[in-house]
Amino acid sequence: MENNEYEELAMLLDAGVDPNEECFGLTLLAHAIDIEGDSKLQSGYRLHSALTAIVLAYGADPALASPNGKTPMEMAQMYDHEPAIRLLGKYLSQS
Repeated sequence: MENNEYEELAMLLDAGVDPNEECFGLTLLAHAIDIEGDSKLQSGYRLHSALTAIVLAYGADPALASPNGKTPMEMAQMYDHEPAIRLLGKYLSQS
């Protein structure tokens, strides 16, 4: 993902987009994790959690399941996405 896409996500959230809104049948947080995990599978590059961190920083509920019933943690575990698992664990322990 290019830097301007990170900036665009932050600008949308700054403009008032609900961080718990659904996107392509997933919450924004689950979608961010899906993009990060899928990007790793497609490219072979190292996993990162930049999108996950942005959406969480704007108040996304780390326990909110998507319409498919999967929580963000389940999505992260499905991809073996350790950076997101650690980040979600910190947010979940604060709730």
